[in-house]
Amino acid sequence: MNKWIKRTGTGVLALAGCGAVALLLAAQYGERKMDRRITVGVPEIPYRTDTASVERGRYLFLSRGCTECHGVNGAGKDVANDGKGMLIHAPNITPSPGSVVAGYTANDWTRTIRHGIKPNGRPAIVMPSEDYARFTDVDLASLVAFLRQMPPAAGGGAQIEFPLVVRALYGAGLVKDAAERIDHALPAAAPIPAAVTPEHGAYVANSCLGCHGAVLSGGAIPGAPPDWPAAANLTPGAGSALVRYPTAASFTAMFRSGKRPDGTAISRVMPFASLKEMSDTDVQALYAHLKTLPARSTGQP
Repeated sequence: MNKWIKRTGTGVLALAGCGAVALLLAAQYGERKMDRRITVGVPEIPYRTDTASVERGRYLFLSRGCTECHGVNGAGKDVANDGKGMLIHAPNITPSPGSVVAGYTANDWTRTIRHGIKPNGRPAIVMPSEDYARFTDVDLASLVAFLRQMPPAAGGGAQIEFPLVVRALYGAGLVKDAAERIDHALPAAAPIPAAVTPEHGAYVANSCLGCHGAVLSGGAIPGAPPDWPAAANLTPGAGSALVRYPTAASFTAMFRSGKRPDGTAISRVMPFASLKEMSDTDVQALYAHLKTLPARSTGQP
């Protein structure tokens, strides 16, 4: 499930004590906030069409969570539909006539993926662009190269409906869209050779920050539903999940199976459909990076 949804749960209690008027006002502000226009400078990243770029893009599409919302065929699907006012349907992002990306320019792709801002300047509300904001220019261009050559598929645009409380949480700033969380002034990450090194592992770890935190110490996932487990501490600190994985091989086996070494299943919120697609190099590099982190207690900033 899209990470944005994870951030809506804990804020409910914060608004529970507010009066109905405050709730309605916050919801109205949330609706206006969804329609705001955001301006960011976007550097030109030329299209790529070579085979190597397309293949790299395919790998990123499968292993970095894109299929979680858009499906393996890119046609889009329901991300959430509880029948109680919460409906999130991801759009078709294949090059079919009439798809949301059919008229995208190279800059539109960059603005949406890296900054969480649609071509019209409005926020891409549930797009987890914070996970992709640190893509290198090469990786961003490669992902776009793959998407642009996908077979056209039938599928509509995005559908987003939020219950009153969710709109109020968003309006009150207790749930934020990616465009609010991203530092848009950050330059693109510098290319790093793909190898089993802590440096490359730090690059791979960018896709873990949304749940495990900026320093990967885990703890309560911001805005997650109350029944969700806390994110694991991935640093070598007290209570670290790394103690279960004494070797890179055992860590890699967990990515492939979704299970701990003792055979028990890991949290259902982990996106193992994508994680299992990561290469051994990426997974082992991530492990090497985690082993170099300063020790922190769970949740410690």
